[in-house]
Amino acid sequence: MIMLWYYLCLPSSLFNDPYSTVLEDYQGELLSASIAADGQWRFPEMDSVPEKFSKALVAYEDKRFWSHPGVDILSIGRAMRQNLEAGKVLSGGSTIDMQVIRLSRKGKSRTVFEKLIESVLATRLELKYSKDEVLALYASHAPFGGNVVGLESACWRYFGRDPNELSWAEAAMLAVLPNSPSLIHPGKNREKLFTKRNRLLEKLKNNNVIDQFT
Repeated sequence: MIMLWYYLCLPSSLFNDPYSTVLEDYQGELLSASIAADGQWRFPEMDSVPEKFSKALVAYEDKRFWSHPGVDILSIGRAMRQNLEAGKVLSGGSTIDMQVIRLSRKGKSRTVFEKLIESVLATRLELKYSKDEVLALYASHAPFGGNVVGLESACWRYFGRDPNELSWAEAAMLAVLPNSPSLIHPGKNREKLFTKRNRLLEKLKNNNVIDQFT
């Protein structure tokens, strides 16, 4: 019975959001886009994620993403220790998989019980989707400030270009945005945003991913 529940617990379709109507030319260049029915700039789901954004996101959000089964026990343990020492919640230890699940379960409370459900669903997500597909789901549905949802709409909205044309600095900025989109986005609190971006760029440099901030 438990195995049957586990097999069926993940919905066949995680997201049923309305998307913007996007018009492109024969070379894939954006000509125009209309806002989605729910008032969000949300482009259709991406098939893949550009390398720069992928590396920046994994370095910032989930450094063991490519090796864990949807849940990172080491990260959760570290988060629990930090929270106990601080006497308040500083870190949740969520993996990218868990964040995809949270995004799909809109409006759920951030209780320990819900965190456990997210963890179970995250492991099930790993069995259904490849790592690259999980990244694409995250990039397609993460909030990027205001009414901008998804990496592709954020790239056009903020930089006027395709995600594949991002610089490392732009990719790093977009990687840190979903962490606190209501507080930090390019329209306000820019100093906090740039501080987070620069810390991530420094981390990428220390990890020999980049050799300069470009």
